Amino acid sequence: MQRRYTGLTAAVAALSMAATLAGCGIGDGDEDVTLKLVAADYGSGAGNTSQKYWDGLARSFEKTHPGITIDVDVMSWKDVDREVAEMVENGKAPDLAQIGAYADHAAAGRLYKVEELVPIPTQANFLPLLSRAGEVDRDQYGMPFAASTRLLFYNKGLFDKAGAKPPKTWNDIRAAAEKLKGEGVTHPFALPLGAEESQAETMMWMLAGGGGYRDTGNITYDIDSNENVATFTWLRNNLVGKGLTGPVAPGDLDRQEAFDAFVRGDVGMLNGHPTLMEAAENAGVEVGKVPMPTPDGEPRPAMGVADWMMAFKQNGHRKEIGAFLEYVYQDKNVLAFSDQYDILPVTSTASAAMREDPKHKDLWPFLDELPTSELYPVGRTSWAKVSESVKKNIGKAVAPGGDPDAVLAGIARDARDAEAAE
Repeated sequence: MQRRYTGLTAAVAALSMAATLAGCGIGDGDEDVTLKLVAADYGSGAGNTSQKYWDGLARSFEKTHPGITIDVDVMSWKDVDREVAEMVENGKAPDLAQIGAYADHAAAGRLYKVEELVPIPTQANFLPLLSRAGEVDRDQYGMPFAASTRLLFYNKGLFDKAGAKPPKTWNDIRAAAEKLKGEGVTHPFALPLGAEESQAETMMWMLAGGGGYRDTGNITYDIDSNENVATFTWLRNNLVGKGLTGPVAPGDLDRQEAFDAFVRGDVGMLNGHPTLMEAAENAGVEVGKVPMPTPDGEPRPAMGVADWMMAFKQNGHRKEIGAFLEYVYQDKNVLAFSDQYDILPVTSTASAAMREDPKHKDLWPFLDELPTSELYPVGRTSWAKVSESVKKNIGKAVAPGGDPDAVLAGIARDARDAEAAE
């Protein structure tokens, strides 16, 4: 019997037919797909560039997923976030980006939610602290890719020569720095508050002093709190003012310069991350590590850092992206990246495997700090502007004659303006 379709019934029939045709191969599902991934370079040069890691991972994935090609472009950390932003602005967003910040893209509706990409077991395997940090308005858009924490590093050889003891309190830091200075150490305590990454050094000291960028409820910025003012007043008076930070003003000292000086053996103490540990030991520096000292010696949260993977909706390919991400976050691949760059795993199962493997013993102290650490407020679109204000101004707080109260109040005003504009 012939059936005649009219009006809405005909429209439904047409949609049904289109779906049937698509299911038979007429449409994206039956076409080869190339996914564009832009990623940051964790290597120090051509010999250990992250391009090699991603190329190997991509070729391995392609062997078991015919029809999907992964095109990887690895860029310097100095350029990668800006380059991705420009690609998005020009209407040429990559399918995937492994970069430093996701919140602006999420707030603009450009990203897939994590739940749209990977199954629940993969979602649940991310470390809870990092999953929460990847959320905007309670939906997760940022997938943690790499993590690290910070510890206080000290040069054991210089400490032994000066008769200094590993510090537990801020007064211990000052006492050790005075002994190191007496032995002619160039930078008894390297305090990099220059433009490169001073937002990190700032946060480490704030947390140790009982403060931080946000209030205790993590509701709003609290940059000029009494605790933060007291912290930078102490630094000005007890380290910088006493000539214990070296010949370069903290506001002019970038992180990489401080790290390079530590590798050369010119620094007694600084706040460091796992990659620096390996570089220093390869250069013959015996590295001691302790949790960041506090005024009273009582433990406080360390600063944690995470870098992010995100998936853009512009080109579609949701299923193909999800398949690749499931592969990326398999333990063998997470641990391979961690092994190569001394980075902490971002999943529970890979973290447990690292904890059980003695070859990772040097990373265990960093791993211990991660579950209770605090991260930048990366889920807030205001954070980029707040971070820039910190980089621009914080060095003035510890300069001779500097006014920590006034400097922090200025940064706090910038934070309130940025927050109001969210």
